[in-house]
Amino acid sequence: MFKDEGSSEEKSDPTKPYTLGPKISDWDEQRSNWLKQNPMFSNFIGPNKPKVPLVTGSSPKPCENPVGDHYLLKSIKNKIDYCRLHGIEVFYNFALLDAEMAGFWAKLPLIRKLLLSHPEVEFLWWMDSDAMFTDMAFEVPWERYKDHNLVMHGWNEMVYDEKNWIGLNTGSFLLRNCQWSLDLLDTWAPMGPKGKVRDEAGKVLTRELKNRPVFEADDQSAMVYILATQREKWGDKVYLENAYYLHGYWGILVDRYEEMIQNYHPGFGDHRWPLVTHFVGCKPCGKFGDYPVERCLKQMDRAYNFGDNQILQMYGFEHKSLASRKVKRIRNETSNPLEVMDELGLLHPAFKATKVASSA
Repeated sequence: MFKDEGSSEEKSDPTKPYTLGPKISDWDEQRSNWLKQNPMFSNFIGPNKPKVPLVTGSSPKPCENPVGDHYLLKSIKNKIDYCRLHGIEVFYNFALLDAEMAGFWAKLPLIRKLLLSHPEVEFLWWMDSDAMFTDMAFEVPWERYKDHNLVMHGWNEMVYDEKNWIGLNTGSFLLRNCQWSLDLLDTWAPMGPKGKVRDEAGKVLTRELKNRPVFEADDQSAMVYILATQREKWGDKVYLENAYYLHGYWGILVDRYEEMIQNYHPGFGDHRWPLVTHFVGCKPCGKFGDYPVERCLKQMDRAYNFGDNQILQMYGFEHKSLASRKVKRIRNETSNPLEVMDELGLLHPAFKATKVASSA
């Protein structure tokens, strides 16, 4: 058994603004030099295919809800499946790197540390533990973001015109490894330290952002506030994506899975077959969420099975229904297994290939 050490962490000086670490101003130069000196570590694994880790994590403590850890296991298994198909490495974090940045904000110190430790990474993909991939065939359109450093699901008018606190979502986003991103993290983090700073920042965010309830500062509201008030500084390099579901709110998706199966197929990533279904407000690891726990867990099972079917179908199986853990065979075994049609193209996907075949 692990001993719970309590809260004996060092506290930072409350008279000084919070920082994620020493100020770095020449990261682009440092990184460029490193890449030149280490040519075996390329920041691209193919034409227009950047090297990207998917970063996620959960609390170092067991879940308060006894079944919560089982759903965390399902969630990471789901992410591993998608990433294996798309040539993406997975980094799963259990450690709280900075006690002041607990809760919503724990991702920021981790993201900065990973960017600085892995200069060979071109983009970092953060995804919350309560989000699952539901389109295993959809490849992110990396070429679309060649001139952008931050990609989030959102809408320009809701963020810049309305200052709506749900105008974007920070549960699944792409961040380029560059000086601009370090500067953004430095701007983002000071609202995060728990206690008085986070509480006071929450009051500002509730006052300034449309429809935001009264609660402590969260990373998503802070990002909306930064972009809405400093658009000229950050806006040109931010891509608010809504052509597909980099984040898809579960409440509008889960009851339509059967309709999607009947009418469409994987590969769209949008309302026809969402890339990500994100269980915002469900908190399967905690005792209390914003929605009834039974509905959340039932729909998380359905989302998992919806994605898992795309994996199982490659091998001739699928779940008996989206509500069932049991599987059934969907084709007969054959003595010529290599002749079986790979309908989704997921057994040997082109987007995973690190070398492009010669055109000769």
